[in-house]
Amino acid sequence: MKQPPPLFFLLILLSATIASAATTPTVSPTPSPTSSPTPPTTKAPSSSSSPLDPEQMKTLRSLHIPTTRDPCIQPSPRNATICDNSKPLRHLISLHLSNCSSDLFLSSAALKSLSSLRSLSFIDCQVSPVRFPSQLSVSLTSFSCIRSLRRLSGVWLSRFVNLTDLTVSYTPVKASGLYVILGHMHQLKTLTISHANLSGSLPRHLNPDLTHVDLSDNKLKGKIPTSLTLLEDLKFLNLSSNGLDGEIPTELGNLISLKNLSLASNSFSGSIPSSFSAIPGLIHVDLSNNQLNGSVPKFLSELKGLKVLNLENNQFNGVLPFNASFIKRLAVFKVGGNSNLCYNRSVLSSKLKLGVARCDKNGFPIVAPSPKESSADSESDYGDDDAVDTSNKKEKHHGPSKVVLGFAIGISSIVFLIIFLVLIAKCCR
Repeated sequence: MKQPPPLFFLLILLSATIASAATTPTVSPTPSPTSSPTPPTTKAPSSSSSPLDPEQMKTLRSLHIPTTRDPCIQPSPRNATICDNSKPLRHLISLHLSNCSSDLFLSSAALKSLSSLRSLSFIDCQVSPVRFPSQLSVSLTSFSCIRSLRRLSGVWLSRFVNLTDLTVSYTPVKASGLYVILGHMHQLKTLTISHANLSGSLPRHLNPDLTHVDLSDNKLKGKIPTSLTLLEDLKFLNLSSNGLDGEIPTELGNLISLKNLSLASNSFSGSIPSSFSAIPGLIHVDLSNNQLNGSVPKFLSELKGLKVLNLENNQFNGVLPFNASFIKRLAVFKVGGNSNLCYNRSVLSSKLKLGVARCDKNGFPIVAPSPKESSADSESDYGDDDAVDTSNKKEKHHGPSKVVLGFAIGISSIVFLIIFLVLIAKCCR
């Protein structure tokens, strides 16, 4: 018998190998029990990074800040620290103290070692303020004090001459005027002194680079000075809850970068300046609780970015010039408390609950209607004729109809007649 050639056996063997490989499941490598998905690569702190200045480390301990770990690499949750990368020793450039213990004591000697700081902030640290070393006062560019240090003076704050950011809030400040504090701060960009019981008037000179001014909830008096109208980069202005008076200056329209304006709860009078229409980026306008009068300007509805408009509790009069689409796109709209202001019923629905009366045909507020009339108004907001028709229809349905009434009278007459005849018959017997 003729044997198959060797090539035939090779082909059979190769086919069997391929079939075996195709039916064998592929098994991925099993990770070891201790392995985990590879995390994003993060640069570990270099073991060769410079240590923090020992004097500053000692100061941190005196401020009850843990130093068992390098505070430059792992700051404590309540007290944030930022360090520079200098060698051979690193130095603190930012220190944030919050919720300090009652026995914390600030000493001039301890603060002297912190002259490398650029930013220092206190939040809820009711410790007594001390005189800062001159080198530290000059080195700071940011200082924040919120519900801390018990009480500050204008002279004490005025020593921070290189600040670009000053925040003092819910901490009393004793000063004869703002100029005492700001007179030498020529690099200031953001200024917040609020809820500080600050008295005096607004300064006649301000750093022209200011972008943020918040002097709310103080005891400031007088008029808005020209200095405030020259801040072309100003984006935020809050002078609410003070004793400021006079008219709102037309020159405020020069603040073309302004986005947030609050002059609420003062004694401003006069009308809203038409120059406000030249501030295209206004988002928030609060002029409530003043003595402003005149008509509400229509140009406010042309400010495309406006989201908050509060004009309540003033003396505005006339017809509200806004339509429903403008009011609905606002997040906040308040005009209540203006007794001489009214809305046009053909333009706005009473369902909007604006807090002002609707106008009569002469544009004067209508005396508040009775509850029944008010409910009739809500049923027909846009047409007096419809309301009249509705009332007429209701009148047609009052009491029984004439047919029913006539039928009842006829029946009654027949009954009466029968009774009458029965009585006569008895009498004749």
